[in-house]
Amino acid sequence: MDYNKQIREIASYFKANEKSKEDFKIGMEFEHFVIDKESLETISYYGESGVEETLKELEKHGWNGEDEGEYLLSLRNGNKVITLEPGSQLEFSVKPQKNIEDLEKEYMEFLNQIIPILDRKNQGLIAIGYHPVTRIDQIKLLPKKRYDYMFEYFKTKGTHAHNMMKGTASLQVAIDYKSEKDYIKKFKVANALSPVLYAMFDNGYYFEGKRWDRFGLRAYIWENCDKDRSGIVKGTFDEDFGYNKYAEYILNGPPIFIDDGKRMYYTGNKLVKEIFDPDNYSIEELEHILTMFFPDVRTKKYIEIRMMDSVPYPLNFAALALIKGIFYNEKNLDEIYKYIKDINMDDVAKAKMSIFEKGLEGQFKNRSIYEMGSKIIKMAKDGLDSDDKKYILPLESMFNERKNPYRVIEEKERLGRKESVNWCILNHLIGGNRYGRTKCN
Repeated sequence: MDYNKQIREIASYFKANEKSKEDFKIGMEFEHFVIDKESLETISYYGESGVEETLKELEKHGWNGEDEGEYLLSLRNGNKVITLEPGSQLEFSVKPQKNIEDLEKEYMEFLNQIIPILDRKNQGLIAIGYHPVTRIDQIKLLPKKRYDYMFEYFKTKGTHAHNMMKGTASLQVAIDYKSEKDYIKKFKVANALSPVLYAMFDNGYYFEGKRWDRFGLRAYIWENCDKDRSGIVKGTFDEDFGYNKYAEYILNGPPIFIDDGKRMYYTGNKLVKEIFDPDNYSIEELEHILTMFFPDVRTKKYIEIRMMDSVPYPLNFAALALIKGIFYNEKNLDEIYKYIKDINMDDVAKAKMSIFEKGLEGQFKNRSIYEMGSKIIKMAKDGLDSDDKKYILPLESMFNERKNPYRVIEEKERLGRKESVNWCILNHLIGGNRYGRTKCN
């Protein structure tokens, strides 16, 4: 294989997906667990009242299903898509939009359809970073070939790779870039803020049925997943980082398996550069390869910011507002970019270690994580237009009390585990439920 041509082909894909500033949009993926309302235990994909049955009921409400073999694994309805993660975590995504309000409408439509179905089965939809009760050895793997390959491959990798697959739930935000220069700036800023965003949206208080005795659970799991495909992309803070460097990161890692749109086959420890033919490939194959790497910040047709834990409404939309207010306001982006000029991989790694021990009180170089979080909330709020500004207020309010979701659960734990996470269960958002208003404090 011609390595330089491989680099050029992948880099040209990133170049082709540049957008003009006027066309910038924001995308989102929200992951949830489906649980029993009383016991909080996970609802399996399989069997009567399982997650598959819920998907089948949604098909009656205008959703179009996509099967793999005999199993229904995803749904589509206009701009909205429902997919399932390896432990049957239910992921909701929407075609990127310019306005947060449009994303919110789509999300509320989804909740209005799924919550009544779950209520009839005494089930809840919870937005939380790690399953509050069920251990991963009690969660059956989704019947998807892709996940079979990954599960087998990860047996020889990090200690927490299977926890990542079956026990975690995240919130991801996608942003556009207008040029390679803009891409570099946004990519570096997003990576530099990685420890801050992990800590701000830390919503993993319970781990494998017990209280987690540290902070930053999802960040810790990713640190102990697979060094080939998680964490900070090697070379991110180098002077010459850009499309080519990200392409090299991809080429020098194993994709686990290949899906070229026609067939799927296992590749194990083979590197992308040993597999990817720059003279004979499909866009489906390249896009699949890009999705098989899971760094904190990922490049596809857009930049994907992946550090935040799953959090309940309205905090999930506060996350969208925070990202939009930082990355789509050039003054804010430039100010943070100047601030992080001297930050390197080691600084980010140390800050992550610090949040595991101290959470929001951890240190990032000479500043506290809390101080940096407060700063970017204020910057984002000032950088948002009047229509979007309201979305950041719940995060600002929680942060003003020196809290994150972890602290909220901790405060409520004296009332019992169920009461401590009730605010993360979304059923109350759709009339007549007994969980009361979502409160972030």
